[in-house]
Parts: sequence; C-alpha cells; structure tokens
Amino acid sequence: MRRTRSTLPFVLLVALAGLVLGISPADAKPEGKGKGKGAKTTTVTWAPADEAAITPGSEMVTNGGQCTANFIFTDGADVLIGYAAHCAGDGGAATDTDGCLAPSLPTDGSTDVEIEGASQPGTLVYSSWETMQRVGETDSDTCLYNDFALVRIDPADHDKVNPSIPHWGGPTGLNTDGTQAGESVYSYGNSSLRLGIRELSPKSGLSLGTTAGGWTHPVYTVSPGIPGDSGSAMLDADGAAAGVLSTLAIAPLTGSNNYSDLASALDYMRSNGGPGATLALGTEAFDGSQLPLDVGL
Repeated sequence: MRRTRSTLPFVLLVALAGLVLGISPADAKPEGKGKGKGAKTTTVTWAPADEAAITPGSEMVTNGGQCTANFIFTDGADVLIGYAAHCAGDGGAATDTDGCLAPSLPTDGSTDVEIEGASQPGTLVYSSWETMQRVGETDSDTCLYNDFALVRIDPADHDKVNPSIPHWGGPTGLNTDGTQAGESVYSYGNSSLRLGIRELSPKSGLSLGTTAGGWTHPVYTVSPGIPGDSGSAMLDADGAAAGVLSTLAIAPLTGSNNYSDLASALDYMRSNGGPGATLALGTEAFDGSQLPLDVGL
C-alpha cells in the first residue's frame, strides 16, 4: 500500500515512474444511523452551498503535505473538518501505513492546518494515529486502516462553511453497515497534481466490498485517487458517508484505493477520549446520476 498524501518527493517519484492513475442558508441535521435514516434533530445554519468557501473537497496542507477534506462535523460550538490521520503524520514518508507505529503531529493545539478558503489556519484536534499509540492498540487491521483526523475551523470562518459534497450532494447520513461488492460509490478528490482542474475531481466507481474486519473498503474508481486526494470522502450508493481515502493499492489490486470505514473511525474516536463530533448532513440533495467528466464504471 502507498499513502496518497502529496509531497514534493513523491510528486517527483510519480513523474519519474510515469504513473497514470488516473439558496439561502439552510438547516442541516447531523448524522443518522444506517444509510441516511434516523437523523437527530440538532440543527446548524450553513453558508449557501454555491457561496461556501470551505466544503468537503477543500485542499488541506499540514507540514508541507497536501490532502483533501472529507466531511464537516460539529461538536457543540465547534465546526470541524475531517481528513486522513496520515496527512498529519510526522514521519515524512508517503509509504508510512501503520498508524500504531508511524509518528504523528500533536493534537495539543500546536499543529496548524491550512484550509482552502479559510482566512485563518485550522487546528488539529484529533488523530487516530496519535490515539492508537496512546492507548496501545495492537489489532493489526485497526492499526493499518484507522486513518482519520479532525481539524477545528477557526470561528472567524464558520460563516464560510457548507457540508455538501461538491458535484454529488449529500451526505445523507452515516453508513454503518459497510459497502457491498459491486455497489456504486462516489468520491471527490482535490489533488494539487490536477493543477486546479476541478472537472477531474468527481469520481464514481464500484466497491470491492468491506474487508479487514470492517475497517476498509477497497474500491475501483475512474479515475483512481492520486497523491493529494488522501482524506477524500466516499459516499455509498445512497449518498451516505462511508469512508475516508487512505491508501493507493500497489498489490494485489493495482490501481484500487482503500477507504477507511468512517463509522468505525468515529466509534474508535468517541470510545477513546476523542471529540464527540457529529457528522453534518449536506444541504444539497444527493444525485449519483451526475456522471463526472471521467465517466464512472
């Protein structure tokens, strides 16, 4: 496996290797159970989707490495944006995959994260890698695939946020039962390697199922996630939030991506002293029929 955070050394490696991978403010309810049902009644007022500067899919930069935001969360007065824990890794290696061993930047308020569209840096407040090392996690599947982090958005930028996934809409809820082999999936990457060509960001494809004890969803999408897409959201066939882009598979399923299971990552976070963050639902209706420029599988 190879992590998909974009750093200059890895960009050069990709180039040399020649790899081709490829309206008004609305009230939104937080996460429900299953595939988009049973949402709680708490509401938050968001910026209009067509005016919001901070959304899922925003580029995020930590310690020089660029990744992609997945979903928006709330925790009391805090508004949080999610990405992958390896994007806040401190090892400097794109091939770091074991979150129980690889070093992480701290979540004590000292780690700034640049967020596209924000006037102020965000602050890293949770890393599954840091948490697993603190609690002494030993399960190999959890160590490899629990790859989730949260960044607190500065209050000065709260009025710029909308939780809808660009192009697709949603999320409609939280997927808690995994994805089935052959199920349609949807994502939105924002790698700087695409040079700002947003038409290449939406992706659609097929899940290969749920593996590693429920911790990961291998998928094939057109095009595959590339360095810089790390942390991207994955929606299931119903538009529910299902995963976070973690790795690019070199073998045995070359060109596939692994998405960490979001529900499992949230359960782990809440069970181990992390934020009590709740998924924010999109203000825009999910529509999986809007094929991206690179037509889905």
